Amino acid sequence: MGLLSRGTAAAGLGAVSAVVRPGPPVVVPNPIPTLPPEGAAPGSSRVPSMVLKAFFPTCCASADSGLLVGRWVPEQSSAVVLAVVHFPFIPIQVKELLAQVQQAGRVGLAVLGTWCHRRQEPEESLGHFLEGLGAIFSHEPWLQLCREPGSKLWSCKATRWQAPPGPAAPGEDQIMLIFYDQRKVLLSQLHPPAVLLDRQAGDAPASVGDLAAVFDTVARSEPLFQSDRFGEGPVRLSHWQSEGVEASILVELAKWAAGPVCLLLASLLSLISAASACRVFRLWPLSFIWSKLSTCEQLRRRLEQLTLIFSTQKARSPAQLMRKANTLVSVLLDVTLGLLLLSWLHRKDRIGQLADALIPVADHVAEELQDLLQWLMGAPAGLKMNRALDQVLGRFFLYHIHLWISYIHLMAPFIEHILWHVGLSACLGLTVALSILSDTIALLTFHIYCFYVYGARLYCLKICGLSSLWRLFRGKKWNVLRQRVDSCSYDLDQLFIGTLLFTMLVFLLPTTALYYLVFTLLRLLVVTVQGLIHLLADLINSLPLYSLGLRLCRPYRLAAGVKFRVLEREAGRPLRLLMQINPLPYSRVLNTYRLPSCGCHPQHSWGSLCRKLFFGELIYPWRQRGDKQD
Repeated sequence: MGLLSRGTAAAGLGAVSAVVRPGPPVVVPNPIPTLPPEGAAPGSSRVPSMVLKAFFPTCCASADSGLLVGRWVPEQSSAVVLAVVHFPFIPIQVKELLAQVQQAGRVGLAVLGTWCHRRQEPEESLGHFLEGLGAIFSHEPWLQLCREPGSKLWSCKATRWQAPPGPAAPGEDQIMLIFYDQRKVLLSQLHPPAVLLDRQAGDAPASVGDLAAVFDTVARSEPLFQSDRFGEGPVRLSHWQSEGVEASILVELAKWAAGPVCLLLASLLSLISAASACRVFRLWPLSFIWSKLSTCEQLRRRLEQLTLIFSTQKARSPAQLMRKANTLVSVLLDVTLGLLLLSWLHRKDRIGQLADALIPVADHVAEELQDLLQWLMGAPAGLKMNRALDQVLGRFFLYHIHLWISYIHLMAPFIEHILWHVGLSACLGLTVALSILSDTIALLTFHIYCFYVYGARLYCLKICGLSSLWRLFRGKKWNVLRQRVDSCSYDLDQLFIGTLLFTMLVFLLPTTALYYLVFTLLRLLVVTVQGLIHLLADLINSLPLYSLGLRLCRPYRLAAGVKFRVLEREAGRPLRLLMQINPLPYSRVLNTYRLPSCGCHPQHSWGSLCRKLFFGELIYPWRQRGDKQD
């Protein structure tokens, strides 16, 4: 091949933004607008023209004349221009470059046509020279874009060389020229519309496929953008990085050091995971504690987060990369808040102040509970209770309070040391400290939990007895084998004993129900406080902070779609549009990139919660094995 060269003027500094005609955005039903094709005139042998969409990067609007390199999408009759090849060049080297990019990015690139930028006077020889390049780089259709000197006028033409046999000339199609910001499209991630989230991928309309083809083409052609005008390559290109490839010494050093560090930390984390999976921790007491304590659950979650962050495997998709970034930012924020809490606790000896205030608070709570029990053992709210049962229950609970106070005073000399070591756990993150706080509240209110369990079991026993005796009066019984209520005949002695037992349970029920109601309210108060702590910890763990930061600082990175603004719309001239990216709404960012939360806490609906409270079923702060999700 011979060397093709052509002298061109110096590169200008103009951009499309300088020639954009201001105007309101155009609301287009189809994300990629189309115009109806004009058919051939009757009796003419000319090929009927059709509308082609040419996506042209704004960074190439001021480039020198050359060849248009990009991808042709025949399904949508679209041409995505990626770069402009300048003179001088050798055709075989251009083809080798396109083959290398195609092999690296797995995208079919070709020379789509020619680009002519007439900076001064029109040059007829340059136009004829560019038209002759179609014989070397054969492509169907062959695009010819030209920008007039010193004006806003553009001329676009698409020629099809394969015409029907006869004296007819090659057909020329109409072109719709769509400008796009190449850098934003390359860095953005297109999300499907919200109406398509529940559908299959094949159900998406053609317009969504058009946009996906444009974004996918630019993303896969990233190896084409690794060269700039300062390089010594055989081919000189114009694209969004022509003036210099974006790079940072700190970023490159971080990438160089990240490999060994991640490998070392991943090995250490694998050893910790193997040690935690030892059979010793699967024995009954340890396995029960590991599954019920919030601290153990949070440590397991933190181990999973660190394993994901320091994994040496490359992310296979943008969603996995975004999840890894969100996890990293969440852990960094968690550790930062934990260190702030740790510094606040160790400043001015606040841990000692908390330890000194804990015993008086415990004594005050015990006195309030004793006063409450004394009130229940009398005539609460003017109600007449069963005195014998009231005294037995009251003394039983008072004895438990006495045991609890003795336990607190026995642990008083060690409370400050315990709080000091608990405060050190904040260096692992604020969520770990919150989990330890939740477990500490559970241990300090263990007597309230015991009161609730005793009252709930006694109340549930009486409710079950009354329901069984009520079926006896109606001549029914519960069939355990078939799990249903069947008819049954009872004799006189059974009915007499059932009547006595039913009467006793009915008259003892108000006393039991009152104790159950009081201690259930106390238990719900403790569970509510623990639930708020768990909610705050789950919020820190699951909030996609990195995605929200991208949406706030660089909204084009998360694209929900595009909109078009009319730049030029004149008769006899091609329609020129500017494609702008619509950012993803914040609600969809949260729903799409929210990290999975902890699944160890129960999720009851109001109906199931009221049913459990009415029948005296226990409400655990953790999820039971047989629980059903409402």
